Amino acid sequence: MSKVLGIIAEYNPFHNGHLYHLEQSKKETGATYTVAIMSGNFTQRGNTSIIDKWSKAESALHCGIDLVLELPVLYSISSAENFADGAIKILDSLKVVDYLSFGAETADVSTLNEIAKVLYTEPRKYKTFLSHELKKGLSFPKARENALMMYLNDIRRFTNVISSPNNILGIEYLKALLKYKSNIKPIAIHRTAHGYNDLSYSDNIASSTAIRNIMKNNGFDILRNLLPEPSYSILIKNLKQGHVVPDLSAFEKEIIYNLRKMDISEIAKLPDVSEGLEFALKNTANSCNTLNEFINIIKSKRYTNTRIQRILLYALLGITKKDMDLSKKTSPYIRVLATNKRGKFLISEILKANPKLEIITSVKRYLDSNPNKNYQLMLNQDIWATNVYTIGYEADSWNNLDFTKKIITM
Repeated sequence: MSKVLGIIAEYNPFHNGHLYHLEQSKKETGATYTVAIMSGNFTQRGNTSIIDKWSKAESALHCGIDLVLELPVLYSISSAENFADGAIKILDSLKVVDYLSFGAETADVSTLNEIAKVLYTEPRKYKTFLSHELKKGLSFPKARENALMMYLNDIRRFTNVISSPNNILGIEYLKALLKYKSNIKPIAIHRTAHGYNDLSYSDNIASSTAIRNIMKNNGFDILRNLLPEPSYSILIKNLKQGHVVPDLSAFEKEIIYNLRKMDISEIAKLPDVSEGLEFALKNTANSCNTLNEFINIIKSKRYTNTRIQRILLYALLGITKKDMDLSKKTSPYIRVLATNKRGKFLISEILKANPKLEIITSVKRYLDSNPNKNYQLMLNQDIWATNVYTIGYEADSWNNLDFTKKIITM
């Protein structure tokens, strides 16, 4: 069989930078088939997808992806570690993927892999450094960065590598590949411009964050130059239909309502809540009514904006530490969101390589026929996440789209 390329993405939305990454990845690997593991209606940094998962999957299909599989919500809104772990578990289970390509500020995979090996093996000296840094009251990402720099002891080689957001995610992919002894070969494509949180843009390239910011400011003429035409058309169509959810603030009343309703013990059961943070969350929810105000009160050198936003998202969706622990112990199901003819062929090859693998093409049929309680719980979380997501629409806030939406085909 021809070579198969795997990509892990959010496509929020699919922009020219994503297109560049896809085309360069195909060129470097010689792959003729591409499968994307894509997050759904909510994202890893604790935010909303600006358009629904089927619209994102359709954009990806038009722009060169052959098969789009959904990353279940328990992974897609989790820490970088669990996000990567879940996606790699899916890619590895397919048994046909030859390459994993990811965008990174550092395209030297050997450098990233050296860091990944430390995080995977956790040598005693590194753990001592990490413990020491955490005792300073630093956030876990900053404490880990400092500990790695001290352990690796090569400032020239590793400065700025460990702190860059796409490098961090790439390192987590590499760590997961090591963990599962995967034969998938990783490659990194250097990001040509604009980091994840960069609000600026130049020529026809901008980050997803910049694009969402441009939308908030009604800069739709600018967007035409920043997105491939099919992605732009799908985005504008959703906008005209009132099917756009700009960010988590669309649910701020629901989130604050939930936190006010929850008691301290329930808040303590939310993932990422530790060290008495539940008390601060409860007190803050009782004294403010916007998410911006909420985050500004809670954030500190220990608690990053992203961590707080993820906690708020867990409160919105009713996700607990028990749910998140389940995701870490379970191999995700395979759920198809979109496919073209090449993707259908890819599915047949996947089933040949792994005949026992169940691929979800109908949510109802899968729930009716699969007795696995863990899968049922995880899939019901996806269904509920979509039901909550559509509340953010300006129009047509339909329920149960996971049962009524058909797989996107081309």
